[in-house]
Amino acid sequence: MTATLDTDTAVSSVPVRADEVRRRRGFSLFGLAIGLAVPLALALLWEAAVRLGLAPGRLMPPPSRIALTLYDLAVGGSLLMHVTATTARVAAGFALGVVAGTLFGALAGYSGTMRQLLDPTLQGLRAVPSIAWVPLFILWLGIFEESKIALIAVGVFFPVYLGVLGAILSVDRKIVEVGRVYRLSGPAMVRRILLPAILPEFIIAVRSGLGLGWMFVVAAEFMGASEGLGFLLVDGQQLGKPDQIIASILIFAVLGKLSDAILVAASAPLLRWQDGFAARR
Repeated sequence: MTATLDTDTAVSSVPVRADEVRRRRGFSLFGLAIGLAVPLALALLWEAAVRLGLAPGRLMPPPSRIALTLYDLAVGGSLLMHVTATTARVAAGFALGVVAGTLFGALAGYSGTMRQLLDPTLQGLRAVPSIAWVPLFILWLGIFEESKIALIAVGVFFPVYLGVLGAILSVDRKIVEVGRVYRLSGPAMVRRILLPAILPEFIIAVRSGLGLGWMFVVAAEFMGASEGLGFLLVDGQQLGKPDQIIASILIFAVLGKLSDAILVAASAPLLRWQDGFAARR
């Protein structure tokens, strides 16, 4: 058995060859092309339908008009301003929500007393619609950045809290018992046992929180914002510009996907030890 373990260790420690790196890069580029196939095909079909007169392009403009709108916004400088404002709000609210959700989730998961004390209230607040927080935050914090960031943080908080709580509660008891056998202290137990065990679920929870952060920023920017992609949506609706509305939605989609990809890439080294199904494909 010792020889088998030594062999496995030796095999796992062999560095990745250059051809293997190239293969993975090729698979990544192929996956990117596959992911773009559906939206590009739909865009081309709709463009053709409008140009051939098979569909009206007034309320659902073709991709060429949307691209022209994006170009005009970019040349005028307003696109960068709106994207920067929205991204900064999401980043600030995301950071606050992740920190608070991780803290409360860890407290409720590690301590049964804290779970009985906190979880019923937080589960009740989780059911409150996002738009219901808007008047309260405006009353408390005004219509400036603080209220917008607070609303985004609320949206991020709950999936992170639930993810951390559920991950801690699902940790295998035998692993915890091993830590107790070795007389690990509370901080050592958290650092050496609980954190590695919950890390995959924690990353998924953070990704869910990031997605909700991008959704909540729209409601946040409805609160008297003069810049941001939410403002572009409202402006396009009030002025009857469907091309501007769809362009804003597409920018939201691109920013959300890009931020999620950055988060996945940043967390990949932390999950390299996993030997799951996806790692073998």
